[in-house]
Amino acid sequence: MITNEQKDKIIAAVRDNRSNYPSDAKHAAALGITASAYSNIKKGNVEGQLSDANWITIARRLNVMLGREVQWKTVSTPTFQYITASLDFARQNSTGGIFCDEAGIGKTYTAQYYARTHKNTVYVDCSQVKSKQRFIRGIAKEFGVGSTGRYSDVYDDLKYYLRTLEQPLIILDEAGDLQYDAFLELKALWNGAGENNCGWYMLGAEGLREKISRSINCKKVGYAEVFNRYGNRFTRVTPDSEKERRQFLNAQAETVARGNAPDGADIRTLVVKSGGHLRRLFTEIQKSIQNS
Repeated sequence: MITNEQKDKIIAAVRDNRSNYPSDAKHAAALGITASAYSNIKKGNVEGQLSDANWITIARRLNVMLGREVQWKTVSTPTFQYITASLDFARQNSTGGIFCDEAGIGKTYTAQYYARTHKNTVYVDCSQVKSKQRFIRGIAKEFGVGSTGRYSDVYDDLKYYLRTLEQPLIILDEAGDLQYDAFLELKALWNGAGENNCGWYMLGAEGLREKISRSINCKKVGYAEVFNRYGNRFTRVTPDSEKERRQFLNAQAETVARGNAPDGADIRTLVVKSGGHLRRLFTEIQKSIQNS
């Protein structure tokens, strides 16, 4: 059961996130709750407004820790700096970009953080919306546009809404998981939103690079056009040399550990156990806090 203390943490996150949306109604729709429930919880009237499932969904979306989990502190790593600068450029210039690099370096964390802290910016986990319909409905919901009803209406409403926003940005994580029909819809939605009117940014591991490159080489319809719209290149921050790669990962993990590990923790041991990967580092920090 969600406690009142946990609800207070969620409500605080909802208030912080409100400035990213043009109205309470849009914010409520993006959070998946009714306008009346939204109004009440903003005022602190929480009893009977939402189910525990609703509270948990909002907490997950806004990265609110409800248990004994570590509240991850944002640290400006090379990955964080590079992706943030790339997202700024895509948003401000209404252009596209593709970032393909290995797992565990902070791609997803950076993208989610950016979406939470920038107006008219949404983050979409493509692994959860692989098909064309779920993909478009997912983007619409993140913007607070109606995501139910006939697909054609959702699509047209989303196109129209994107044209009304100032510097909208759509961040597509795990983009390599999109099915072919959903990938083709990227080109259509880009055109529908208006040239030079919306920023787009893809993130993924090496599988995304391989999928796009292979499809272009096989002359599969749509991939060359999408790749062109997204800048005609793949970017990364991890060095190619194995020695430099290891140094990069360990240095980045050390920076994050110093910002998040408890006082007295052996930073070097945490980095070694993590192998330089931030997901493993998070687990090791969590264990050190629980054992302290």
